Amino acid sequence: MEYVVNKELEEKEVKGIFSDMWKYAPSKLCGMFGNMITVPIYTSLFTSEQYGLYTISIAMLSFLCIIFSDWVGLAGLRFFRHHQLENVLPKYMTTLVAIITINMLLMFTLAFTFRHPMYDFFHVPFNYFLGVLFLIIPVAVRALLSQILRAQLKSVSYTVATILNQFATIALAYWLAKTFSGLGAASILISMGISISLIDIMLLYMSEVHKIFKIQKIEWKFIGPIMKYGIPVAATSLSAWIITQSNKFIMNSISGFSKAGLVGAGYGLTMSILMPLFAMITVAAIPRIYNLYEAKVDVRPIISRFMGYYMLVALPVIAVMSLYSIDFTHIFVKNPQMYEASVLVPYFSFGVFFLCLTDYTTLQYHLANKTHIEFGIKLASGIIGVILNIILIPKMGVIGVGLATLAANFLYCLLSMIIVIPKLDIYMPRNTLLSILTAAIPSAGAFYLFKLYGQNCCGALQMCLLLVIFYAAYYVIRKTLITQE
Repeated sequence: MEYVVNKELEEKEVKGIFSDMWKYAPSKLCGMFGNMITVPIYTSLFTSEQYGLYTISIAMLSFLCIIFSDWVGLAGLRFFRHHQLENVLPKYMTTLVAIITINMLLMFTLAFTFRHPMYDFFHVPFNYFLGVLFLIIPVAVRALLSQILRAQLKSVSYTVATILNQFATIALAYWLAKTFSGLGAASILISMGISISLIDIMLLYMSEVHKIFKIQKIEWKFIGPIMKYGIPVAATSLSAWIITQSNKFIMNSISGFSKAGLVGAGYGLTMSILMPLFAMITVAAIPRIYNLYEAKVDVRPIISRFMGYYMLVALPVIAVMSLYSIDFTHIFVKNPQMYEASVLVPYFSFGVFFLCLTDYTTLQYHLANKTHIEFGIKLASGIIGVILNIILIPKMGVIGVGLATLAANFLYCLLSMIIVIPKLDIYMPRNTLLSILTAAIPSAGAFYLFKLYGQNCCGALQMCLLLVIFYAAYYVIRKTLITQE
């Protein structure tokens, strides 16, 4: 592919990315805050066994969503602009809705036909199994409509819907758990079903799908590209699920729901908090990068620039969380039975770093419509992760889960850097990375002094001070370099 030089369009889209980031920021920050408060709320409401049951149920939900719904929404985002330019959006929307409907029917058919093997695999009671199946219907609708909002660049609408969904679920779950104590972890699934259904109605009007969607004859020529793009994406997400979720099932089969609850708490302290924060960049950048690529603009410098911003946000936060993992865990986990989850924080945090970094390094496969490559490397990483879990958990317990997860995510990131598409290879932001490492030196000195003389100082305060010292040092370094240039 030959790129055209269009600096004016490129700068316009970069400014648009920053503008969208501010619009998406409330949803992501509130999502992060919502996830932060769910950990203390849920760990105080439920026993470790009930929390483990909730963790396994959500992992089952994500497994089925990956196969039957999420990829349709992502395909809707990827090709929305193309079909909008072709003036065939009603036919395109009809095709997407038809695929979702067929997938839901197929899911229920397979679930009840092979229910006994699925019981054995997921280890969940029948009522939870059935509840998860019905919950997928509103979740699938939300997945499609939210991606349509992203494709329409309606960031404010996306933000409002996400925030309302997050806090409505938490409030309903708390009320149900307190009012009907016998529900246990099922109260969370019920609250999700109610809140997501209400949000789906809101999304219908926000996206104005009722104006776009008209039941028409399915265009079979649309199905090929959707399947070609979406199925490898689903397979890739399934491989990611193997990396991030299979350890819960392996731990549950070896040590029961209580230990699986520890793994769930570890994820609640890391992935659930960090990923919304880090996604604030990609959720705004990716739709506009698609637009630039369709205009035949070289998007690699833009991807490299925003990868540098990601590292600048992620590395200091993750490093501080890892250094103060015990203090960090005690802030959020309110059940002493789950304090052991603190040992997972460093492994899971850096695992999240490498996993989110691949949002940039694997973007090349999405632009080139070669998502099968991403699937291959993620599947290989997932298989390695499962093998490591099976080997390490019996020997090392929860630390084995952490090591296996970190190794699998690192391998996935490394392979995505090695296997590149010609003319889409991503430039590493070397100057930004060097400045980050240099700015870490005074922070490391401050950490050493805190350990020597700050025993009586609050751990949370020390964490904040380290971040302030780092970003102040980074600002001075970048300012000095710019002045020298």
